[in-house]
Amino acid sequence: MRCIIARFPFDLTKNAVLETMKGVKPEPVTGESVIIGRRHYPLKQVGQVVTGQDRRDFSAGEVRRAMTLLGFTCRSAPEEAAEVSPQTGLSPFQQASAMLGGPESAG
Repeated sequence: MRCIIARFPFDLTKNAVLETMKGVKPEPVTGESVIIGRRHYPLKQVGQVVTGQDRRDFSAGEVRRAMTLLGFTCRSAPEEAAEVSPQTGLSPFQQASAMLGGPESAG
């Protein structure tokens, strides 16, 4: 499939992307990511490996569009850590666990 990344056309296939990313260690995901195989890769890392271009030359959106068209699952940025409630001093998970009588409520 022909994909445009950083104003350059690339003929990419799902198998070619899988093969290219084989053996590439994923960097920590801090923004948008794509699942290739069983690993989560940052979109910019995949774009750099697949195209051989500098990450500053393209946006994550361009890579997301190409990976989605090829059938890969893309994820948005991970959610921020849960805030602790000022009223209870508990995170939302701890509050829910306490309401359900989970281990957080024992004490």
